[in-house]
Amino acid sequence: MSEKTMPVTGGCLCGAVRYEAGEPPRNVVYCHCRICQKSQGNVFSVGAEFRGDTLALTRGELKFYKSSDIAERGFCADCGTPILFRYLGSEVIYVWVGTFDEPDKAPPTRHFGIESQVSWLTIDDDLPRTRTEDDPDFTAAKATVEHDQD
Repeated sequence: MSEKTMPVTGGCLCGAVRYEAGEPPRNVVYCHCRICQKSQGNVFSVGAEFRGDTLALTRGELKFYKSSDIAERGFCADCGTPILFRYLGSEVIYVWVGTFDEPDKAPPTRHFGIESQVSWLTIDDDLPRTRTEDDPDFTAAKATVEHDQD
């Protein structure tokens, strides 16, 4: 995304939640992990990475669901649209590109959670592919939770 496409705006299906990001995404990621598959009701998700302090809700509020020991997901309580994902305690959030007003302007830059990619899905690109346990953000979030449990 370029400065010409700023700000990044979007929202939920019913319009109760709207947001604006003050910077372009740092990465845009296909996520094939099982939790994203379940939470999206699909075989993968596409999330755009932002610093959390750059995203502002301009209408409505998000409801949050703690989807694991290390993460939570924000969604519209009225229509159920998934809006974002974040590791607990992290400054980074992922906003689902399908909620962007202009999703075509945020092409993916890598694949994540490839250990759970369904066998019949073929995405023929040369983007980097990462297993969940090899991702630094996942590893840091997991280490924080394990440290807190000690």
